[in-house]
Amino acid sequence: MMLDRLSPQAPDALLALIRLYSEDSREDKIDLGVGVYRTDDGDTPVFAAIKSAEQQLVDEQDSKSYLGPEGDMGFVNALMPHIFGADPTMGGRIAGMQTPGGTGAVRLALALAQKAGVRRVHMGVPSWPNHAQILADLGMELVPFDHANLDGSANLDAVLGAINGAGADAAVMLHGCCHNPTGIDYTPAEWTAIAEAFAASGTFPIIDVAYQGLGHGLEEDAAGMRTVLAAVPEAFIAYSCDKNFGQYRDRVGAFYILGQGQDTIQTAFSNANALARACWSMPPDHGGAAVRIILRDPDMTKSWLAELDTMRARMRSVRDALAATGCAGRIDLTPLGTQNGLFAMLPVTKEEVARLREDHAIYMAGSGRINIAGLTMANLPKFVAALAKVAV
Repeated sequence: MMLDRLSPQAPDALLALIRLYSEDSREDKIDLGVGVYRTDDGDTPVFAAIKSAEQQLVDEQDSKSYLGPEGDMGFVNALMPHIFGADPTMGGRIAGMQTPGGTGAVRLALALAQKAGVRRVHMGVPSWPNHAQILADLGMELVPFDHANLDGSANLDAVLGAINGAGADAAVMLHGCCHNPTGIDYTPAEWTAIAEAFAASGTFPIIDVAYQGLGHGLEEDAAGMRTVLAAVPEAFIAYSCDKNFGQYRDRVGAFYILGQGQDTIQTAFSNANALARACWSMPPDHGGAAVRIILRDPDMTKSWLAELDTMRARMRSVRDALAATGCAGRIDLTPLGTQNGLFAMLPVTKEEVARLREDHAIYMAGSGRINIAGLTMANLPKFVAALAKVAV
């Protein structure tokens, strides 16, 4: 039988963790696994700005007809000043299209790079697990390098070595900000060195920007990416609105191409549209339309930015509190204060992760990745004390 040729696949570990957490009856349980923002009350609310934009859609949207594989170009263009700055097209050198979430943008970036002749992608590890899964599904080679040093800083030598040694049929993929899963970002000086290496080597950059605004601010979080784009002739940018607009289930993303000349860019987009047409045909419109409405209305934009500021400040306060505790057992928590975004990596074993879950009702990924937003000032002492007991 044909279906007998298939082999069972391992279930997604985080989905299994969600089930275990939901089945745990302990009232003081802590969820540090799933990568969504949470308030002090443990909620993942819909942004007030999104609610207002959705109400406007209900009142004014007059059709659900197809938009085409490029999606809502009003959404794509409205995002660009926030991503790329005062000259959002860099003199006509950047254009984009809508995708189903950041995952769709990454998939499209890698598939188009492959079509253009890229066979290998150098990437710092650990990384978001789906990066490797997409590369494997496309049949592209992943060439890993160490993203982080033991002291909690970025391994600049490793990324420069990858860029300088990649070769003509390779690309280097970087996280734009709030690195998933380590939270370890490049400094402005390191981004300058990275940009210079890309310019000198001719290696093709692919930059995944999934958390803009959750580190230090919209402008600050985009600065490194912009430094690279100003130095190179070509690049791909994958962008997600899932976190910074709270649009997780609506799958809101965009894919941008930096190129030399309109003819080159249009040719690239004709290929990107063909790949999109064969994969998802048309991206979902609702979430992107809500973002478009927000970014075209100054008052809604102000509301969105205020909510984003609140999210960022809460996560920063948790990081500062963790860093202030110093060590929990053998784990030095001070580097978490200099890192950014939703995630951090703790040097714990799988056995210690299991003990945290079984003995203390603390749920986290087996890799040691924690979601900073799962901690509050109320449950943080319990977490630190449990970590000190387990990581001896």
